Amino acid sequence: MFITYSTILVGSASHCLVSIWSIHQLYTAWCSASSLHTQRRNQTQLFYCFYCFHYKRLRVCPATSVCSSVLCSSVLCCVVLCCSILIWLGDLNYRIDGLPVDDVKLLSDKKEYDALLMYDQLRQQLSLNQVFDGFDEGKIHFRPTYKYDPNTDDWDSSEKARAPAWCDRILWRSEQLKQVQYRSHMTLRISDHKPVSSIFDATVKVIDPAQYRKIREQVVKKLDRLENEYLPQVNLSTVELDFGTIYFCEEEARSLVITNSGQVPVQFEFIKKLDDSSYCKPWLQIKPYMGFIMPGDKSDVEFTVLVDKKTASYFNSGQDKIEDILILHLDGGKDYFLTISGRYIPSCFGASVEALVRMHGPIRDISMDQLFQLENPGKRSVLDTKLYDIPKEIWMLVDHLFRFGLKQDELFQKQGLQAEIQAIRNCLDTGYPEQIPGGSHSIAEALLHFLEALPEPIIPYSQYERCLECYNNFKECVKVYSQLPLYHRNVFKYLMAFLKHLLQYSDFNKLDPKMLATLFGGLLMRPPPSSPTVSVTVMQTNTRRQASFIYQFLVNELENIEDNLLY
Repeated sequence: MFITYSTILVGSASHCLVSIWSIHQLYTAWCSASSLHTQRRNQTQLFYCFYCFHYKRLRVCPATSVCSSVLCSSVLCCVVLCCSILIWLGDLNYRIDGLPVDDVKLLSDKKEYDALLMYDQLRQQLSLNQVFDGFDEGKIHFRPTYKYDPNTDDWDSSEKARAPAWCDRILWRSEQLKQVQYRSHMTLRISDHKPVSSIFDATVKVIDPAQYRKIREQVVKKLDRLENEYLPQVNLSTVELDFGTIYFCEEEARSLVITNSGQVPVQFEFIKKLDDSSYCKPWLQIKPYMGFIMPGDKSDVEFTVLVDKKTASYFNSGQDKIEDILILHLDGGKDYFLTISGRYIPSCFGASVEALVRMHGPIRDISMDQLFQLENPGKRSVLDTKLYDIPKEIWMLVDHLFRFGLKQDELFQKQGLQAEIQAIRNCLDTGYPEQIPGGSHSIAEALLHFLEALPEPIIPYSQYERCLECYNNFKECVKVYSQLPLYHRNVFKYLMAFLKHLLQYSDFNKLDPKMLATLFGGLLMRPPPSSPTVSVTVMQTNTRRQASFIYQFLVNELENIEDNLLY
């Protein structure tokens, strides 16, 4: 006869993990152990695995010497001792000793399990601390699990007439476990044993990120004091740079003073983290990012955060935050870790067309969770109620120019005032007054910035190459227009109608179709971010074709666009 000892080790020598096993999982584990018992083979795996050992039956208490040798083996002992949770289960082969077979069956049938357990070998050994030191076992409320006639619930009727016993046991060693259920499964009759299972509640340890950073900084400071005085050493004016509230296209700067407190020259450099392509996030700029400091001297490093058209969409969609950890490396010395933090205030500049047409109020009035859902294509339908034909922000900018800027000299050619553009942006983000602040030049530039900041241009990236191919054929251009997503198509048609109307006042505003086509060609369509780098000649050719595509819609009647689709 062979005895199988099966242990579930939750964890490894370097990482301690916790698993909560359900009845189904424990039953599956039991079947796995039984299968290994039948095949008489040893198998060892780390993390949620069974350690199975096979021994012939011993005259002494079966598990006493076996588990001692198992737990003290050089490899397994190292693994077991570091585990947060250890569960040992299997056919441990302990018997009921000192009672006649008939008395055992009688007490079992009467469910007087406490009286019967007084003669249980495992309970006796546990009370003497001779085996499974530190392990616990739950209260037994079920019949002995051995031995039955196969395919029945009848005690062993063979010639040997084995006495009933709780051979199948589940023990655990952990202060993080609380047993919820411990039972046998009498309905399973595939063996002369009845399998047992247990359900546990487990307390899982987690790391507090803030406390973790704080402790890490304390450890770094202690290590600093242990550095040899002739190694490169510096003092930092701070290791935490909080940029506070960040707004779209508004720079926020902080400074760091690096002082060479050692006795040798120091060469410093901000280096990239593992798997990162740069030493900092794209919205952060560091000047200088490397330098040389003589003993006793200082170096001022300027940090500037700017969320612009290239990065704003990542904040609106929840893909990025004003959070980073920088690594300041000293050549021949240690590394310092600087924490970057801040809070970005969402703006309609950088939001997608699909999200904007679903916002019935200013962007500042919706929660970040709602904004993330609006920017997530898979969750937009949940929030769909009444959708605007075009983003209201585009309508407000164009409507202001329609009412006050048609005759403005050099419209779209003369720069606006930055203070006014900032006020316009804040107005669109927070509310809708009767009149947008700022002059026509500032309104016009704000419109250009808005279109440029769209994460997906009005003519999507997927249609870019097609536009370059049909730039000189109006009917083909119209086909591309017809294939645009609905709200992108609405915006395109609205803008073309406005620009055509604007050209009617060219005597006053000095605008012409070619100039507008060139300006808006680069805003309404852009090459995909993943496009390969092209030569200057190819880039100039593409720019001309973009302008020609827009030009087709400025010199042909927009009212006939749908008619052209029929031919």
